[in-house]
Amino acid sequence: MRRLAADLRIGLGWHYLLDLSWIIRHLGPVSGKSILDAGAGWGVLQWYLCEQGARVLSVDRTSRAELPVRLRARYRVRGLRRGDLQALPAAFLGEVRRDRLVPRSIARQARNLAEAVQRPMRGASGQVIVYNQDLRQLADVASGSIEAVVAVSALEHNPPDDLSTVVQELMRVLRPGGTLIATLSASPSKDWFHEPSQGWCYTDSSLRRIFGLDRSVTSNYHEYDRLLSELKACAELRDNLASFYFKSGDNGMPWGVWDPQYQPVGVLTTKTAVSA
Repeated sequence: MRRLAADLRIGLGWHYLLDLSWIIRHLGPVSGKSILDAGAGWGVLQWYLCEQGARVLSVDRTSRAELPVRLRARYRVRGLRRGDLQALPAAFLGEVRRDRLVPRSIARQARNLAEAVQRPMRGASGQVIVYNQDLRQLADVASGSIEAVVAVSALEHNPPDDLSTVVQELMRVLRPGGTLIATLSASPSKDWFHEPSQGWCYTDSSLRRIFGLDRSVTSNYHEYDRLLSELKACAELRDNLASFYFKSGDNGMPWGVWDPQYQPVGVLTTKTAVSA
């Protein structure tokens, strides 16, 4: 995943290698499946799943209409609705205007455009469908039409009341027997808001309530302190922070100073045949 992210020029969040490996392990084979990537942004998971042959509905409330030409050269991509994705010529011209003083960059974009026009794509057997929409109301997605839902450190950017609405909507579009696999941020004792990353850290009890998990569902929250200590000591994550962390204090690791204030938690639930 690190190599793919570097190849695509996509920065990884400081704990994303943990999140991604956990999600992929539980997701299993994906070829031919319809998968909704909730809060996908520009993230690497949607492209990985596309390469594995999945039909990925990439949903985010932030517009990705100006998807870089380099990604369109490698993957089959379309917008769900008119306006969700710019036409290829418009995207190319937009990149040229932004990089008009960098001839080498423009030449690279021209090569990307030529590759995007030629088919088949070299890196993907699946497809990514861009849907710029708030997760609270997936109006254009039919109930029971999605085989799996994944979310990489995205749902915690919703406050508790909104997160409950988001989960209900994700479960609505999921087929009976389908799985929702999400990573969020964990808190051992009370829900709290991490200001730099604009994300909520949730307790075990809050996640059980929001995701509809009863007390029989196993949890390792009781090991929170030990796991956080191991996370802080992880050289693989500490020594490979993405460059964007060092440019701002508005992120999960402000100014690139290694000091984890929370840890990721994974939630997996399956929709039963009687779920609404």
